[in-house]
Amino acid sequence: MKLLTVNCHAWIEENQLEKIRILAETIKENDYDVIALQEVSQSIAAPAVEGSLKEDNYLIVLLKFLEEIGVSHYHYLWDFVHIGFDIYEEGVAILTKHSIVEETSFFISKSNDTSFWKSRKVVGAKIRNADQEMWFYSCHLGWWNDEEEAFQDQVTALLNKIDHSQRFFLMGDFNNSGFKRNEGYDYLIEKGLVDTYNLAEEKDNGVTVLGKIAGWDDNIEELRLDLILTNSPLRVASSTVIFNGKNKPVISDHYGVEVEVEL
Repeated sequence: MKLLTVNCHAWIEENQLEKIRILAETIKENDYDVIALQEVSQSIAAPAVEGSLKEDNYLIVLLKFLEEIGVSHYHYLWDFVHIGFDIYEEGVAILTKHSIVEETSFFISKSNDTSFWKSRKVVGAKIRNADQEMWFYSCHLGWWNDEEEAFQDQVTALLNKIDHSQRFFLMGDFNNSGFKRNEGYDYLIEKGLVDTYNLAEEKDNGVTVLGKIAGWDDNIEELRLDLILTNSPLRVASSTVIFNGKNKPVISDHYGVEVEVEL
């Protein structure tokens, strides 16, 4: 299976439509099984087109671009998490070419107030691939030292909501660097999660953020914030950073991560 996670930084990017088109073309080229997207935004004022999805939702625009290039087999889900930049409804999303047999969405933050930018929600899809069923979650967590919304509490809430009897993957922006010891990343691993990057037979340096971005205003380091975690070891053929200017053009303030796993 081919997996992709990207924090889209939706509608804050320059040349946003061109960057969505690059993502669509890459999805067609690589035919991912499951895609997890974060910061998938829509304008508060935009007209609704389907349920809570609005006309300028990043996901809706992406799906239109995919359809234009002959890709129409992806199932999807999106949910609104919190207001961003005063004018956007920011959410998280999953796309998959497999049948979704069950879906879920839940807050992992103490706050359920969508007007509070630190509120956090996860969406999950159980898919069926051949004779196997497994869960995939699109995650966007907070920061290790946040006194208002503790990262540890969010991880606990997330793991308490998950069915541990089946294979699951946590994909997304964890806002804690895999290079930083004794903080959020190590906390995730101590909870029994397995990093597909560590298992990969082929991998690069794993860097998904360079320098200052929103939420990391003083950062001068290379960070590995974007992860694909699972609940037990498996064969991982490769883990590759994408949309970093070397492997496809940059489309966001985060680079993406693609992983190929064998189940």
